[in-house]
Amino acid sequence: MGNDGGSIPKRRELVKEAAKALTTSQAKEQLSEQQEYHWSTCPLSRKPLAAPVVSDAAGTLYNKDSVIEFLLSEDGREKEETGKVADMKRDGEFAELGCAGDRLKGLKDVVEIKFEVGKERTTEASGRRETWVCPITGRELGPGAKAVYIVPCGHSFAGSVVKEVAGSVCLQCNEPYAENDVIPILPTAPTDIARLNLRVRTLREKGLTHALKKAPGSKKRKKNADKEVNGDSEKNGTATKSKSSSDEDKKAKLKGNGEKKEVSDSGLKNSATASLTRKVMEEQEERNKRRKLGQNENVKSLFNTSSNKPSAGNSADYMTRGFSIGKK
Repeated sequence: MGNDGGSIPKRRELVKEAAKALTTSQAKEQLSEQQEYHWSTCPLSRKPLAAPVVSDAAGTLYNKDSVIEFLLSEDGREKEETGKVADMKRDGEFAELGCAGDRLKGLKDVVEIKFEVGKERTTEASGRRETWVCPITGRELGPGAKAVYIVPCGHSFAGSVVKEVAGSVCLQCNEPYAENDVIPILPTAPTDIARLNLRVRTLREKGLTHALKKAPGSKKRKKNADKEVNGDSEKNGTATKSKSSSDEDKKAKLKGNGEKKEVSDSGLKNSATASLTRKVMEEQEERNKRRKLGQNENVKSLFNTSSNKPSAGNSADYMTRGFSIGKK
């Protein structure tokens, strides 16, 4: 029997068959299952998708209320795991974007998609569900058809409509858009995934989010930045001129100091008051000089300046004289 302590089984005995790569049909079935799941279920709350529906920079669909609850939840291990599990089936495709938890930092990172509602149909998993159709062709948008939406208006169309119709204006709201702002919904082609990664990188360099709004923490661009750059040379020239003129003004002021000294010292235009204040200031200066030169009499009395030393008397040989016997 083995594996009971009496024998040590080898790997070739335990592993009878090696893992085989998926065939083409199996890979297609797995891909269709993933597409069906993401087109019908919100990956954050595991609930059926219902309006309002939003999408992130990777083209993943979410319920808007689920995104708000995810953003309001406290940061921690539970929130981190929720963000990873939400994108587990598509993990590794978006190297620049990361998992769903890294893409959803705020409501500026999602765009509300405006689907054209078609006929309702009944499904086994979610019961009755409304269908979304292209407003131009009338084709149903889902796992079997390639669908896109436009940023920032959010109107959705079939992928062939945007390619065939010339122009860069939304067909429903006439809002202009760039060619790079056409986002495929739940893309599977490597070219579409690479384009979305490049788009996110360029938006981050510009300080913008997926919804083309200012990212939090990015610095505001000055309106007159170009003017300041062009005017740097002129400012440098004017700075040198102003510096030379200021030096000349200082020299002129130094020359005129002798003539205007009386007026500047007193600060008064009347000559009588100016002379009186000048006398008071001179007396104050002389008094300060005398105070510094002459010491206070009270302080002098504490010290003895005479050179006369007191007489030692009998205590002169106090330490050296011996015991003497008095006369009888």
